[in-house]
Amino acid sequence: MIRRTIREWERIRYGTDETTIPESQADQVAAEAQASVFSGLAGEGVLEHGRKGLRARGVVGVIATPDCQLEILPKIEGAGERGVDDTTLRRRLIHMLAIARNIRIDAGAVTQLGWQRHTILELLIRLYCSKLADAVRQGIPQQYTDQEDDLPALRGRLDLTRQFSTLAVSPQKLACRFDARSPDIALNQVMRAAIDKLSRVAQAPDNQRALRELSFAYSDISKVSPGALRWDLIVLDRTNSRWQELLALARLLLGDRHQQTSAGSIDGYALLFEMNILFEEYVARLLARALADTDLNVSMQGGHRDCLFDGEAGRFRTRPDLIVRQGSRIALIIDTKWKRITRIDDPKQGVSQADVYQLMAYGRVYSCPCVVLLYPHHGGLPPDPILQQYSIAKPGAKESLFVVTLDVSGPHRKHETALRDLVLDRLTTVVAA
Repeated sequence: MIRRTIREWERIRYGTDETTIPESQADQVAAEAQASVFSGLAGEGVLEHGRKGLRARGVVGVIATPDCQLEILPKIEGAGERGVDDTTLRRRLIHMLAIARNIRIDAGAVTQLGWQRHTILELLIRLYCSKLADAVRQGIPQQYTDQEDDLPALRGRLDLTRQFSTLAVSPQKLACRFDARSPDIALNQVMRAAIDKLSRVAQAPDNQRALRELSFAYSDISKVSPGALRWDLIVLDRTNSRWQELLALARLLLGDRHQQTSAGSIDGYALLFEMNILFEEYVARLLARALADTDLNVSMQGGHRDCLFDGEAGRFRTRPDLIVRQGSRIALIIDTKWKRITRIDDPKQGVSQADVYQLMAYGRVYSCPCVVLLYPHHGGLPPDPILQQYSIAKPGAKESLFVVTLDVSGPHRKHETALRDLVLDRLTTVVAA
């Protein structure tokens, strides 16, 4: 098994040593990346399949083939950090995923994951197996389901149609319909589908062993393909709430709108995440927690107001990343950008004109006097996060655009505090103006 790790926007050349990838394996990895939902993302895709090597884009995760795993890690650096190792980046990425998807990782699980030995994929498989094994020990959930059977004595109610048609020649049997508790329900079918999928791609021996044990525990559950799973039939209540995190993990590993698991002609698997979306979800989740005790609420990809109108028909619908509302009033609009902002001594700081125009349009369309461009902080910037205010259209204008950075290293509590201060300070500034 060949395992290689690179960072987003980095290259790996073809070759046979530990710092390169064999060209035949690279071709298979590139083919699997091409089959993912991100292959045409903004014209960039997942990998640039060049003549001399592969180059990662703005999508991270793991692309796996039967003989190779290529791991792409994001550049998540803290203030003043240089040369962050892969283990640290894996840990930070999985913690961002855990916050964004509301998956709890306790201290015991953190110490047992083996951050240095495994890829992101193997780490997530191990986390899933550990949580599922703990849940199974407490009992697989069951529900009453409507069942049919031909019995010598009546149970439940008689199915007259079947009794006088199918069983017309077998009067010694009764066509019964009855309710019975069964583990073969939608929730367990999702768990079985995840076990089956991961059993085909797991490479770590401990993961393979754990999946075999879990497969035995779910042997009586119907096998349903991921595309046919009935997520809509799953109801979580106080009796089965402990399965909420497992459901989120299973959805993550089976594939959803932010990443794709696919099986092509090379029997591969891709677990991929667009960092722009993940950063937005991470900030949204933390900001909602940070403002829980205030009269402010946060919504993602909301608004849906049109920029232009042709009579009554609207054109060019907008979807700001994050909208902070105070009652019915839109108090703040935040657009998250997973880009490496340049040093503070650059007058434009690497902020693109398109991003500025977009935020100015949001301010106008939503009558919001304060808009924010939020970037991740990184080691090439000064130690303190950037908070730069610009007046829009003219000096001293009441409308302001803020360029802000968030240090996403360290504990998430620190990030919550920083986001809370960002919002409350901006609203105070607007009221004062």
